[in-house]
Amino acid sequence: MRLLLIRHGQTPNNVVGALDTAFPGAGLTDLGRAQAAAVPAALADEDVSAVYASPLVRTQLTGTPLAQERGIEVHVREGLEEIAAGGFEMRSDRAAVEAYLGALSSWLHGDLDHALPGGSTGHEFIGRYDAAVRAVAERHGRDDTVALFSHGAAIRAYATRAAGLAAEDVESMWINNTGMILLEGHPTQGWGLVHWTSEPLGGAHLAGVRAHDVTGEAVDEELDD
Repeated sequence: MRLLLIRHGQTPNNVVGALDTAFPGAGLTDLGRAQAAAVPAALADEDVSAVYASPLVRTQLTGTPLAQERGIEVHVREGLEEIAAGGFEMRSDRAAVEAYLGALSSWLHGDLDHALPGGSTGHEFIGRYDAAVRAVAERHGRDDTVALFSHGAAIRAYATRAAGLAAEDVESMWINNTGMILLEGHPTQGWGLVHWTSEPLGGAHLAGVRAHDVTGEAVDEELDD
């Protein structure tokens, strides 16, 4: 199975650097809509058989152009949501950003007991995301290609664990809006990384300003600033 983990398009809160992780979340900016519109052509060579999105509005809006182009529907799957910011929800100050990315870094390095105030532990996050992916896999064949529209921090945390990626490598990598991590395998056999697309699928000209895009920016750059 080919699993296309695609980050949603740009939102107003990505622009200002706010930790928007709760339901229903913000919609897309004009750039975000352009990023979403470019996804179908960028994936023209992928035989996508199904499109899934998290319960948050921005992923469903991003997945809709691809689903419409393929003549299929967007399935909303609980469990694919962003890593919850807990008590730091909608904050953009330095302390909140460092706390959020510090938790992500801890999880990447294997400390799944770490939790944000009011948020989940790494064990809880990986458990619910993995359950969502397994539920998707059970509905499709092992040769299918499935697109999951999800969130920057969530995609990176899940892919790191699922594919056994080195935390040091992942911390230095970023994923812009509509960037993609492509995994190949199956939940029962494990996943391997095929490639990591940091730029928007439609091309670098669709990249937004990454100066304070908390859930998409390279973790080590943000924490070292």
